[in-house]
Amino acid sequence: MEKEIATNRQAFFNYEILDTFEAGIALKGTEVKSLRNGKCNIAESYVDLENTQPVIKLMSIPPYAFGNIHNHEEKRVRKLLLHKEEIFRIQKLIEQKGYTAIPLSIYFKKGLVKLKIGIGKGKKLHDKRSVIKERELSREAQRAMKNS
Repeated sequence: MEKEIATNRQAFFNYEILDTFEAGIALKGTEVKSLRNGKCNIAESYVDLENTQPVIKLMSIPPYAFGNIHNHEEKRVRKLLLHKEEIFRIQKLIEQKGYTAIPLSIYFKKGLVKLKIGIGKGKKLHDKRSVIKERELSREAQRAMKNS
């Protein structure tokens, strides 16, 4: 039973995703309430390691509308919850030149907020163009099959 909150659709276009991980996020109460309302933006966010502890930066969770003075900051640094082995694997992959950790989606799983992290290598401009060309060719083929 998973309820998706937000996805980073641009990540699959800009990066070649090699490996994925599922992480929990340390959140405050008003952040969870805001997420339950479906408000979140992970488009410009990224995963970084601070003292071997994974964190997500620039993830935008707007303040809860019915919150009080103890509402959270919108783009604060949030700690990710992973096993040690997963942290070491992510650290090894990120240290290689050209690889980065990107959040792919955020969702509820059994009442807990989970973040799907992808380790990806940036695509070059000609790779992006070839993907667009393939997509357009397949759409034209589908239209031709439908019309005949």
